[in-house]
Amino acid sequence: MDSVSIVIPTFNEADNIVATLRPLQSLRQQGHEIIVADGGSSDETIELARPLADHILDTAKGRARQMNGGAQQASGVMLLFLHADTLLPNNAVELIQKNLQTKSWGRFDVRLSGRQPFLRLVELMMNWRSRLSGIASGDQAIFVRRELFTQLGGYTDIPLMEDIDISKRLKRHSRPACIKTKLTTSSRRWEEYGIIKTIILMWRLRLAYFFGTKPEQLARLYR
Repeated sequence: MDSVSIVIPTFNEADNIVATLRPLQSLRQQGHEIIVADGGSSDETIELARPLADHILDTAKGRARQMNGGAQQASGVMLLFLHADTLLPNNAVELIQKNLQTKSWGRFDVRLSGRQPFLRLVELMMNWRSRLSGIASGDQAIFVRRELFTQLGGYTDIPLMEDIDISKRLKRHSRPACIKTKLTTSSRRWEEYGIIKTIILMWRLRLAYFFGTKPEQLARLYR
């Protein structure tokens, strides 16, 4: 089956990176590769990741830049972009290989790690919004054939909304494969900032982006 390169952008993810990388080690044994693209971490992210990855890249900070750097290093036929605080389902690669036989790109349904009941509703709305719109978020682990990714010029070098931007461009080629099997991503931002406040912030950013606000301005709000 076609090989998969897993590209993980990191910045000060020492608390999460081992938990993310360790379950992926069996995939390395099967001929897939793991690429960590670090944006200048000041903690132990690189040292912890080094024995658990095939390539460690030191790139300019910025998720789009980091993922593009990782994709340039990749040798796999398929690319999977994974956040450093996200855990893939055990059969993720098999699901990607199966779905990319008929689609050119896709994403997973998401589950937030927290236990608060309201987060289950948030997950449901995130997954349905993505399914209806054909737009994927980075938390959903976007995957794509490397040939198409290269053809599109990769991620646009913007500080925010790079996932929305590439989803729109990928949609011109096909609707995404929407894998119902869930990955688990950290709910730390939701819990630290507040669930309702985070929902309002996310919708505010998306609407502003839709109406033409520059990503540089949105990034300042997001921080």
